[in-house]
Amino acid sequence: MQRTAEHLLGLARLWGVDRRALDVRTRLHLPAYADPDGQVSYPKAVTVVVSNAARLRKDQRAVRDLLPRRDYDLADLEFRQIGEEAERVFDSLHYLRNARRGSLNFALVDKNTGTPLTLCSASPLEWQRVADQLTRQFGVPKDAVWDLSRVYSFDGAPPNAVSYLLAQVRKYFQKRGDVQLLTTAVDPNLGFTGSSYLASNWQQWMTVQARPYLYYKRRYMSIREMRASFPSIRSIDALCEADKHATRSWAELADSLIFCCRIHGATERVRPEDQRRILR
Repeated sequence: MQRTAEHLLGLARLWGVDRRALDVRTRLHLPAYADPDGQVSYPKAVTVVVSNAARLRKDQRAVRDLLPRRDYDLADLEFRQIGEEAERVFDSLHYLRNARRGSLNFALVDKNTGTPLTLCSASPLEWQRVADQLTRQFGVPKDAVWDLSRVYSFDGAPPNAVSYLLAQVRKYFQKRGDVQLLTTAVDPNLGFTGSSYLASNWQQWMTVQARPYLYYKRRYMSIREMRASFPSIRSIDALCEADKHATRSWAELADSLIFCCRIHGATERVRPEDQRRILR
């Protein structure tokens, strides 16, 4: 499925879009056209890449005043807590295309202009099953856990920007004193490996069974969006049965990886055989 679109993704610069962002969006939408074996025909792959490139160009125009004009070194950037700029970036450019309202937003910004290059948002952990497992297995109370729900890095940010940002966020919570642990979910189906987390005192502690991707009018819709838009609907299959504009992926997806970071001290490595798989 990925090889089919690889050549077209190489044309991202000709379309004037961020190749990494287009890659993630393409991986997110290809399953809408895949058969149960994960195969997508070339014409359908072309449709996915071209349509997502067009959407990404439109989304980039919405935040064109925030787009980096050059490549940066880490020495050009400084850590700050930011507000409205982060929400604009997450609403337009993050693959989920919606900021988590009420979050704390952090960024590495241009020291001279304040333009954000690499951003993340954090909020108290809401995922009850993950919280329960953290308490049972590691003794961490839910109210001492915060979740990194959004991370985005512009093309032009230095290669180690994400890991450096994560380290600065950890220092921020060390000063707060009321948080013991940070968590985040990494989706390997989108090409994410967690390497930036591993470089910043994070470790994989558990996995979560993948749920099908949901699409509404051929565009990805998160479960949070589904529940906000359709309050009476409680599942992906129920929405697909009730609304002809809703479809779901059928190809098997890899589990999400839950990475954790101790706020104080080293984060212990959990052996694969000791990592629990949380079912949906």
